[in-house]
Amino acid sequence: MIKILGMIIGFFSYGFFGLLLGLYIGYLVDRRLSKHYARWMLKALHKHLQKTQRTFFEATFQVMGHVAKADGRITEEEIRVARQVMAQMQLSEEATREAMMLFNKGKSAEFDLEVVLAPLRLIGQRQRNLMQMFIEIQLRAALADGEIAPEEHRVINSIGHILGFSGDDIARLEAMMRAERHNQRQPGKQGMALTDAYEILDIKDDATDAEVKKAYRKLMNQHHPDKLAAKGLPPEMMKMAEDKSHEIRTAYERVREQRGFK
Repeated sequence: MIKILGMIIGFFSYGFFGLLLGLYIGYLVDRRLSKHYARWMLKALHKHLQKTQRTFFEATFQVMGHVAKADGRITEEEIRVARQVMAQMQLSEEATREAMMLFNKGKSAEFDLEVVLAPLRLIGQRQRNLMQMFIEIQLRAALADGEIAPEEHRVINSIGHILGFSGDDIARLEAMMRAERHNQRQPGKQGMALTDAYEILDIKDDATDAEVKKAYRKLMNQHHPDKLAAKGLPPEMMKMAEDKSHEIRTAYERVREQRGFK
């Protein structure tokens, strides 16, 4: 735009030579503005990413505390489970202290689930995979003690509804998380059970080979750590994304080995 304006002004001021001069000056101005705009865009994107990461981190542990308090009280076992989930994330001591503070905030009587999830819901309109990861983290925490209480189910379904997931979506994600947990608690077994592998891949055992491959590609795309990080997954939760990708890959290899396709 600046180049065109420079050409017009140059032409009417100095003729053809002015046109060339205006083009050159416009090019220099355009280039400088372009660099300035690029720097501004990078800063804005970085700021937006940091805000998303912060929103996700704070909501994760507040909601985790709220889910644990769903039955009306927090037991020592539930606090131990919360710390266990934080340990699985490999949080630093400072991050663990902040996570526990947020967890305690989430279990307070004044906690408002919809208010806390409102900014996350706005992010989720563009980043559904990130929201799915959020729900999976809540399910993993709720399942850490072996079972999800009816009150916890109710809260998790409410979370899903607020973030745009149906009851069937939540049930499907829970089945996948249960299969992962079952596989992780079988240290003496050689390899993943086929039933767990199919649940983790979210397919039936009568799916075609093409459907197996499609499901695998879809899940890996949804849970790829680098892609989730680019969407706003906090660095503190990268370990969970890496573990999830590993489970999906292991499940796929188990099914592929059993079926004998490449």
